[in-house]
Order: sequence, then C-alpha cells, then structure tokens
Amino acid sequence: MIFTETPVKGAFLIDLEPREDDRGFFARTWCERECGERGMNLRIAQCNVSFNKKRATLRGLHYQTAPFEEAKLVRVTHGVIYDVVVDLRPGSTSFMRHLAVELSAGNRRALYVPEGCAHGFQTLDDDTEVSYQMSAPYSADHARGVRWNDPTFGIEWPAAERIMADRDRTYPDFAR
Repeated sequence: MIFTETPVKGAFLIDLEPREDDRGFFARTWCERECGERGMNLRIAQCNVSFNKKRATLRGLHYQTAPFEEAKLVRVTHGVIYDVVVDLRPGSTSFMRHLAVELSAGNRRALYVPEGCAHGFQTLDDDTEVSYQMSAPYSADHARGVRWNDPTFGIEWPAAERIMADRDRTYPDFAR
C-alpha cells in the first residue's frame, strides 16, 4: 500500500500496490501494522455501502460525536465520487481545513478519514457505489452534520443540480 499524507492531519490517501500476473492482480487494502504506524484507528466496527442512482447525489457533511466518533476507510466500488473531508477538531493543526479528492472504481484509491472530521461526497456518475469501513457503529443520538456549502470551509463542489436529502441540505453552518 502507498500512503499519501494530506493537508488534513491524520487523513491519508491509500493507493494499491498491485502484484500483477496474466490473471490480473492481487493487492492489500488494509494492513494493521502499516496503518497503525501512521496512527490510523484499526478497529472495524461496521461496514456500510452507499448506492447512489443518479449523478450529482450529494451526501454529507456527516460526523458523530463522542463516544461514537468514527474513523472511516472509504472506497468506491462502482462509479466516481468527489470526496470531501473537513477537520472539525479544535486542537488540530488543520482545524477547519478541508481535503477534496476524486475516488473511483478505476483508480481503486481509498481515503482514510480520522475521528473528528466531517465527511461527504458528490457522485460524478450514475449508479455509484461507495463502501465504508467504520471504527464505530452508527448512533442516531450522536449523528451530526454541517452544511455542505458552509462558506467557512470554502469547498468548491463540482457544478451540478444536486440531489440531496433535506437533512443534508439544512444542516447548520459550523459553529466554532
């Protein structure tokens, strides 16, 4: 695995190191030792799939509060997304900064999102499927969000007529 540090402290892009032959390739997508050396939360408490029928579906920006803060390992298994992480940790050196990357089935890239960061994405293709490994189970009482286009973060989302849940569209701006 190839780890690339990002401007958001503790968030990593993870690229495969395929071992190829005439059949195709084999690659690791998670290694407890290598990820632990980088401070990644190794506990997998829940795995989720988000299937999105239409291009321009926007989900997020979501996070959970203590004691259910969650780290996520996000990978696209079909289609393409514009994936966004926002650091909401007041003591972090990257507090209120964001990272935006394209994840696709084609690039096979994963994004590790540390606890205390909000996460969201916009689909760039129809029939996009996103797979998550989560460090904490979902807790409705601890689920929170911030507005996807809060000017505080300055996220430049791809232009589109977005498809969104009312909940995501009406989250409040971030309160410092």
